[in-house]
Amino acid sequence: MHGRKREEDPNPEETAAKALELRSLQSQFMSNHHQKIYTKEAIQLSAKLLITNPEFYTAWNYRKLAFESRLDEDSDTSVVNSIIDEELGVVKNALERNIKSYGAWYHRKWVLSRKGHYYPSLENELQLLNDYQKQANQKQDDEKQDDPSRNFHAWNYRRFVVELTKTSKEDELQYTTDMISDISFTIYSAWHYRSVLVSSLVAKKADGFMPKETIRRELDYVHSAIFTLEEKQSGWFYYLWLLDQTVKMETPLRFSSWPSDGSIIILSGPDCFNASSSTTKLTTFCSESGSFPLILYFDQAVSGVSSSTVTIDSELKDLVWEPVSDKKNSQVDSCVWVARLKCDSREPCFSRKETKVKVSLGGIVSSMGCNLTAPYEFVFTLRIHDTLEGESSQQESIVSWTDDLDNWDDDALSNDLHSFIAFKADTGFEWRKKAIKIEIEHFRTLPDSKIGKLILARLLMAEETMIANGVHYKEILQLYNDLMALDSWHAQYYKDEHSVALIHKVTSRTESMSRHLFRYRSMNNIVCLRLNNLTLSRIAAVEKLLFVQMLDLSHNEFHSAEGLEAMQLLCCLNLSHNRIRSFSALNSLRHLKQLRVLDVSHNHICGELPVDTTRYLCSSPLSNSGETGREVPNKYQDAYLVLRDLMKLKQLDIRGNDLIFAGEEFSSFVRHVVPKLVWLDGHKHTS
Repeated sequence: MHGRKREEDPNPEETAAKALELRSLQSQFMSNHHQKIYTKEAIQLSAKLLITNPEFYTAWNYRKLAFESRLDEDSDTSVVNSIIDEELGVVKNALERNIKSYGAWYHRKWVLSRKGHYYPSLENELQLLNDYQKQANQKQDDEKQDDPSRNFHAWNYRRFVVELTKTSKEDELQYTTDMISDISFTIYSAWHYRSVLVSSLVAKKADGFMPKETIRRELDYVHSAIFTLEEKQSGWFYYLWLLDQTVKMETPLRFSSWPSDGSIIILSGPDCFNASSSTTKLTTFCSESGSFPLILYFDQAVSGVSSSTVTIDSELKDLVWEPVSDKKNSQVDSCVWVARLKCDSREPCFSRKETKVKVSLGGIVSSMGCNLTAPYEFVFTLRIHDTLEGESSQQESIVSWTDDLDNWDDDALSNDLHSFIAFKADTGFEWRKKAIKIEIEHFRTLPDSKIGKLILARLLMAEETMIANGVHYKEILQLYNDLMALDSWHAQYYKDEHSVALIHKVTSRTESMSRHLFRYRSMNNIVCLRLNNLTLSRIAAVEKLLFVQMLDLSHNEFHSAEGLEAMQLLCCLNLSHNRIRSFSALNSLRHLKQLRVLDVSHNHICGELPVDTTRYLCSSPLSNSGETGREVPNKYQDAYLVLRDLMKLKQLDIRGNDLIFAGEEFSSFVRHVVPKLVWLDGHKHTS
């Protein structure tokens, strides 16, 4: 186990005799346990058994029962302390036999945490731990001996004792300094404990622990570890944690929205998709129901988004805000929140063809418990088209991703585009920028290495996040290309990070973004964003893409659609010629309520069930869905879970995948799940 070879027993006869003795001890012990015998002899027998085998959990439980029984009989303080001393002695002997015995460590904590009894020697526990954990130098000559300084049981027990004795966090921080500096730079547990202590001291604003000074001090401290022992990972983990603390804002101030501040939204009727126009409008939104989504995107998960924390014009009815997330806690925390604003002509504010809408935010809380400290508001103008009301006609023509696309050449729309891709700047970045800049200078002097290149790439990305001038992206992309060549084992991770940097580069400036924008003539000249043939494997910068209604991600290397759920305006999506292996990888598309066209052709989507098949073992409403009116075959379960929520879908292309998605059976299944579907795999459905 753990790379250690099993050694051949040199004395099999002696081992057999010990096994016989152990069985005899267990037999006598179990008899005492069943008869609830807690005499001195019986308790001594259990101690002998535990010293022989510390992993005998029943014996620890027996000693707990015996401990309680003896305390009930005598409550004299000196007697109680003697009993506690005896228990701690048994634990000590057991740990000498096996330092990683869960039962022994837990029993020691249980004894010391008994309510109503104060153990005067508790104050000595920390000193005992100090002596024990600092024995590392004396133990290193024996390779078979576990290093006490790295024993996570001891570190967990230390935190327990610190809480009981109310030892100050400042003292404990100094202890980690001593352990790292005097014993070894490579003690993972010490670095982890240090991160916990620093976080707590900064959070409560302890004297000398303001974020700016603390992070600078800790960065300087960890340099001695990572630059001295570059090949050791423990210090790097702590450094990466510090880097995250440097970039991350405490409060969720940074967000984007759709509509953006100062924008003019043109709300058209349901047939605008079938119309043609001589002009292009980034802000035109085609609505089949006279409503459109309001989208708030935060840089961290937030809760508390409701009609009381987000107010929208007193004349409008309260809106229902919903989180957009597949995570389990999405009912309370999410980066993306959406509400549907209904434009009812009977409302006074919509009796006019143009109205201003003001959105105010306040009282929102991040997942880390920080409030949106400064209230924020944005205003947009809503222009309502004369043909807003009415029924939508059927989509007669098929949407093509190769025809009817014209180059973007409208300079007049640059201001509109800038308003959408300009992320709100935050205050409080100055010291963070300075800290990152100093770190970049340090790492430029580091000799070429895998970890050095990776950290430099992350530092440059962090600086781009704060200054947003696009000067570092060329170097970042080259660093990730170098890493893919240096470290093939982690090539997919580097490719994902390369994709993130590339998309940020594309969306960083109006000029670079414009090169990927096109007009689609057949759908009222809506703007199509084409990010195809870029070898992308991960989506990013979606906070700058909330305005996009038509997106082409074909001929890339995506394995899933994760991240696209934030783009609530998407009506056309092309994911063909990627590396998607199942419909479950498209699960995030369930949130795109406006989606009308979906192309997932020529991927690797198969009908085999994913690894997590437990959800199919029990009866479920999905097995005989009332929505489809028929039983859903197992091979279509994943497809059903995605398609059932795409109620506006009119065109689906799934050619070039598993053969089970071809033929009349699948066609019939899709017609039942998506009743509005008109085009399937390039063929028009007949009534």
